[in-house]
Formats: sequence, C-alpha cells, structure tokens
Amino acid sequence: MTKHLFYQYALHPMINGVIEKLGFHKPTDIQQKVIPAVLRGESIIGKSHTGSGKTHAYLLPLFSELEKEKPNGVQFVVTAPTRELATQIYDEVRNIIELAEKTKEWNAKLLIGGTDKKRSIEKLKEPPHIVVGTPSRILDLVKEEALNIHTIQSLIIDEADLMLDLGFIQEVDQLLVRTNSNVQILVFSATIPERLQPFLNKYLEKPSYLVAGEQDLSPETMEHRLIPLRHRSISEMVYRISKTIQPYLAIIFTNGKDKANELAIELTEKGLEVGLMHGGLTPRERKRALKDIQQLKYQYIVATDLAARGIDIKGVSHVINAQLPKEEEFYIHRVGRTARAGMEGTAVNLYTDEDIKLIERLEKKGLTFDSYDINQDNWVKTKAWNERKKRKSTESDTEKEAWKHIRKPKNVKPGYKKKMKKQQEQVKKKIMRNSKFKK
Repeated sequence: MTKHLFYQYALHPMINGVIEKLGFHKPTDIQQKVIPAVLRGESIIGKSHTGSGKTHAYLLPLFSELEKEKPNGVQFVVTAPTRELATQIYDEVRNIIELAEKTKEWNAKLLIGGTDKKRSIEKLKEPPHIVVGTPSRILDLVKEEALNIHTIQSLIIDEADLMLDLGFIQEVDQLLVRTNSNVQILVFSATIPERLQPFLNKYLEKPSYLVAGEQDLSPETMEHRLIPLRHRSISEMVYRISKTIQPYLAIIFTNGKDKANELAIELTEKGLEVGLMHGGLTPRERKRALKDIQQLKYQYIVATDLAARGIDIKGVSHVINAQLPKEEEFYIHRVGRTARAGMEGTAVNLYTDEDIKLIERLEKKGLTFDSYDINQDNWVKTKAWNERKKRKSTESDTEKEAWKHIRKPKNVKPGYKKKMKKQQEQVKKKIMRNSKFKK
C-alpha cells in the first residue's frame, strides 16, 4: 500500500494508522496549513468553507498530542453553533477513537441543548478528555460546576461567523474567561466579518492566519444561471426547473421560514420529494429531517440560510435560489454547498428587479452569470440580463462628438430636449458623411 502524505507531519504513529483507515492519502489545502500550526501549539484563524476537510485538520493533531501526553481531565473543547453541526463533529471524534482502538482510554462527551441536563451532569462525573457541544449548554454545565475547563489545552470555535450571526459569541467569550491564559485557540470560519474582529483581537495575540486555497468566490466547475421570475409564481418556476434537471441532491433556498414552509408544501403537492430545514423546527423535527437528508430520502431540500449553514450536507449537485439573498456573503455561502472537491455544480437563480443590485455587485467581484429561461421543459439561452441597460447607456464616440456641436438654449422651453436630440442626430449624420469622404 502506498504511504499517505500525512507522514510528513510529526503525528503520533497511531494517528497515522487512523489516517490510513480513513482512506486519506493527500492532505487538503487547509489540512496542510493547520496540522503543523496546531502541532506547534499556535493559536490560529483558519478561513475555510464547509467541506474543505477542516474538521480533521484540527482533530488529527489534537488527538496526536492526546496520545503523546496521556493526560487526565478535559484536554480540548470543540464548540459549534448548532446541535446538528456539533453532532456531526462528535461523530467524527467517535470514529477516530474507534479506529484508534482507544474506546476504553479516550472519553468524549457530546453536550448540546434539547437533551436532559441532569443526565449530562451524571455522565460528567467521569471527566471526559474531549468535549464537543454548543456554547450555551457547555457554559451551563461549567456554571453548574459539572465541567471544569480551566486546565484545557485547546478550545476550538467552529463556524465562527455563524456563531456571530446566531448570537453565541457572548457564550464563547464566557467560556474563554474560564480557561487558562495559555489556552490554544483555534477559530474556523468561512468568512471573517468586521463584526468578529473585536472578539478575535481580545483573545488572539498574533495568531497564525491561514486561508485555504485562493478563496475564489466560485470554483471553475460551477455554473451560475439567471432566470427572470416576471409574473410567474416561485413554486411554478421551481417545479419547472426540477423537470429540466436530474439532481443528486438540490437545496432550494428561501428568505425566511414562512416562505420555506409555503414552498415545501406547494412542491410536495406537485409530486416532489421535499425535505425541510429551517430554524423554526423543533429539536426532534430537526434531528429527524437531518437523518432523512443524510439517508438521501429526499432529492430536494427547502432551506433557509442559517439552518443550512449549521449542517454539512454532502452530495449537493444543484442550488436553486427561489429567492436571492440581500447580501453577497449569503449568496457565496449558499452556492458553496455545491461544486466541491472538483465536482461540477449548478446554481439556478430566480430574480426580480429588486435583485439587480446584488447581481451587479457579484459580477463586479468576478462572478459570471448566464441568462436562461425555460420553455416547454427545455433550457433556452436568452440575452444577458443587462444587455438592454448596456445598450441604453452606451453612447458612441460619434454621438459624443455630435453633442459638442449642440448649444444648449439659454431660455429653456417645452420640448427643448427633443429639439436638441434632433439637432444632434443631424450633426451625427454630417460627421459620419464627412468621415466617409475622407476615406
């Protein structure tokens, strides 16, 4: 068997064995940058999108240090903004423990809301080495003195921008206050909003700033399509789109849970297998929905921004923006669900006149949109969305020259613009005629 390329790092031999069992061969870009930094004990800010391999980027070196030191008590805490994401990270932790054949030596606990707190306190009587959970529940248990985090070596803040959006940064702040001054802080985020800077500046002194890849807005393997909504209904257009594509898995985004509920019902009535994921679901409903999604029960998922950002959904081939977001950052988050690891992906966007400013801003940042419509269940390429606007705003050099010869009247009378335009046309013809004679 060919040796994997993780041997270049000073990882414990047992962890190298785990990597072989995981089937990893070459570290991803974020793993190449994060693993050595974590092993050196540095605090870091890692900018990386979901699906880049960042979870193993910090778990593998932390487990390596755990095996080398063989310490007692809690050694590292992983905080995540949602129960679903925390559960997914915990599953990865459990998998590493099992592959390392260390189920008796390494103890990990999942601490999230929606579960029995008394039972969690009971379980913590045997202190774990690893804690994974949501900031609120971890902080609750620390305040109850059921969990001591003062001696931890590392604290991980995953999806920090979403932590900020959901209002959990204060809880993370309270957790850090209760750790020792030498704690290693590992922050991971798809974006680093300006609003996050005060928190980062407070706790991270000269951190290593690690960015995965070029952080392009969109991979080359992704296509961005625009379809004008016009007078048509959103559910009808999404249904027509569904008849022209064969997605492995498509996420349909709306701006809010009410519209998500409405659209999911309408699409189900039209015969589509549709899952639903938004913040208004109960913990039990969210857990069941996530399980169904992971088991590929649905071909389509109607979701809101925050709900979708809180989970890692694999195998997304299409993103359909039934409603475009107001900010570029959210568009990038949405379409970043597809075209991962070199795979192809398509983002289909229904738009209205209200969305033009967003499209313009995204184009200025380098995104390219192709204009389409759907006719009799077929894609029909149309003129660019801004072609008419360009034609109106573009003035030829001859027309500009002609305007120089037109004198604006001192006393403005009704219809003067029309008269000036007529004069300009006459001068333009004269200029063009003279240019022909010169040739």
